[in-house]
Amino acid sequence: MPKSSNQKLKLLYILKILSEQTDEQHYMSAQQLIEELAKYDVKAERKSIYDDMNQLMDFGYDIVLVKSRVNGGYYLASREFELAELKLLVEVVQSSRFITLKKSKELIAKIEKLASRADARQLQRQVYVANRVKTANESIYYIVDDIHKAIQNNEQISFQYLEWNLEKQLVPRKGGKLYQVSPWALTCKDENYYLIAHDNEEDKIKHFRVDKMGSIKVLAGVRREGNALFERFDIADYANKTFGMFGGTEEMVTLQFANSLIGVVMDRFGKEVSIRKRDEKSFSVRIRVAVSGQFFGWLTGLGKDARIIAPAEVVGQYRDYVRNILEGYEE
Repeated sequence: MPKSSNQKLKLLYILKILSEQTDEQHYMSAQQLIEELAKYDVKAERKSIYDDMNQLMDFGYDIVLVKSRVNGGYYLASREFELAELKLLVEVVQSSRFITLKKSKELIAKIEKLASRADARQLQRQVYVANRVKTANESIYYIVDDIHKAIQNNEQISFQYLEWNLEKQLVPRKGGKLYQVSPWALTCKDENYYLIAHDNEEDKIKHFRVDKMGSIKVLAGVRREGNALFERFDIADYANKTFGMFGGTEEMVTLQFANSLIGVVMDRFGKEVSIRKRDEKSFSVRIRVAVSGQFFGWLTGLGKDARIIAPAEVVGQYRDYVRNILEGYEE
């Protein structure tokens, strides 16, 4: 009988079988491999299986033979990702707000293919995507790809910026106005993905929620602007001083905290923040922040154990902020 056309792919099918069905707890004997290869219309004998395994190991594949009279056999010992790493990737995907529910499920399904079937079942048990808050913008993959292309090619982009209406629909802001900016970086902050760009009209750095960008277009041949502003730009520093990624006037402020809030301060501003002891119960930090309602809201959430010391102008703005909230509750 003539050989099947799949016979030439024998080694590839063996790798596929080992990758999908074996790991450190699950082995396949030569006979089991012969039976699995038959499903792909590939014929094999025990001796040829031994020769195939030696060839794959000589090439560099980490295939281990467990010798046992009962459940011995071969398994693929090394993979591109360990199970713990795949679990981490799954958690990152399912917890990312800027990836839609549909795309999250597609990505996780692809991650599962990097593990054996047994390990993939462990990954499936940790997936809890359905009720997580996710973006509704299904085009986000292509938006991110276009932004990367524009950055790589040193070109500007145009897009519509979207917002929610009361019908729970994302609609263009400002009557569908096209924004034209020079993209310089992408960053993740507070579970959302942001574009950091140079606003050509106002000649300043701005940021935009990627999942709220629509009708994006790379402006071929239109060179980026804002080189001088981005020569020494630090994304981490920008994100740390911009609360909730809402812009505001940058100010150098001095904040005082109770000692019990040292962990909150370190988490927010990083280990490089300069800390000064004020007394036995409190310390202060001097940092540059974008003064906005989001900054005041963060401070208010810390209660009386956090306060602004200077400058006086920002202290006054914060008093007005709190006073306006209280007035909304007065009869």
